[in-house]
Formats: sequence, C-alpha cells, structure tokens
Amino acid sequence: MKILFIDDEQTFLKYLAKRLVLDGFTVKTTFSGEEGVEAASKEDFDVAVVDLQMPGIDGIEVQKRLKELQPTLPCIVLTGHGSVENALESGKYNAFKFLSKPVDMDTLIETINAAYDHRTKMEQSSSGSDGSQIMEKKGGAISKLYGKFRKLYGVDK
Repeated sequence: MKILFIDDEQTFLKYLAKRLVLDGFTVKTTFSGEEGVEAASKEDFDVAVVDLQMPGIDGIEVQKRLKELQPTLPCIVLTGHGSVENALESGKYNAFKFLSKPVDMDTLIETINAAYDHRTKMEQSSSGSDGSQIMEKKGGAISKLYGKFRKLYGVDK
C-alpha cells in the first residue's frame, strides 16, 4: 500500500515513516502541504496522512487540493493541535479520521488499513459489481494488485 505522509515535524515524520516501512507500507514523506500536493500531482497514492497545522498551506487546504487531484484518496488527519472546530472543518473535505498526536502506532496502522478498505469498497460500488472500470483507468498500485488477484482466481478477461 502506498501512503503519502505530509507533516512539517521532520523527526516525527521520519520515525513514523520508518515504522510504517517495517510494517510493509511504501511511504512518500513530504514536509509541507505544497510538497504533498505536488507529490500527489505526479503519482497516485492509496491513503494520505496529513498534519493539520503546517506553515504555508494547512492540512485542510491540503485535503481540498488532494481531493481535486485524486478524488478517491482517503485522508487521515493527524495533529497535535486538535480541536472540535478543526475536526469539523476537516470533515467538510471528507477526512476519513481525525487522530491526535502522539498517535499509537497500532491505531495509526489500523486506521490506514481501514481507510484503504473503505476506498476499495467505494471504488467497487461506484463502478459496478467488480470494480474493474475504475481499476482499469487508474493504473496505480491498486490496479496492479487487483489485476494479480483477477489472474490468480481465474477471472481475467
């Protein structure tokens, strides 16, 4: 699974990224909202984890721009400056979940997996019974994995 992780706290971000890589994830780290949006304009991701308060464009604006670039990309909002107002604002841009720092690693991994599962179900339901229409258009990691499963189970066209 390919994760876009956007946070201006570099030490914290590097630590979490290393832990996620050890758990089998592919992680792209960016240290600002602008860098994160630029990365998403160049490659597809399965899940985004976005800090809420950053210099430059904040996490809410980042979510908005990510949704424009990759409409089905679930965003998990991770912040040390959490508030009800921020959570509600993030919800306007369909934040999958709002987590506070410091975050428990198991909770983060469970949330990432749940966001990915939710995305997969949404893509399948929007394209019909098997999800092949969206998968064929996408060409990313999900598409490749889906193609392998189709061949493995003998349902390849």
